[in-house]
Amino acid sequence: MVIIHGILQLYIYIIIIDVIMSYFPQVRSQVWAQKLHQVADVSLRPIREMMPANLPFDISPMIVIIVIQILMSLF
Repeated sequence: MVIIHGILQLYIYIIIIDVIMSYFPQVRSQVWAQKLHQVADVSLRPIREMMPANLPFDISPMIVIIVIQILMSLF
């Protein structure tokens, strides 16, 4: 169970880093940043598709992190 918690915690960090990097477009062009975005986008894309398009900001990272935290508390 410790390994699962570690992997989920690492994924939360990946999402947070991806959100922070979205404020720095010069970093987004780096290959490692694009790979990181692809990894984070696996769980964020379905949430973004369900959200209304006219929201002033993207709350999908917050939703995914809350769901991961709930899963971590269950196990």
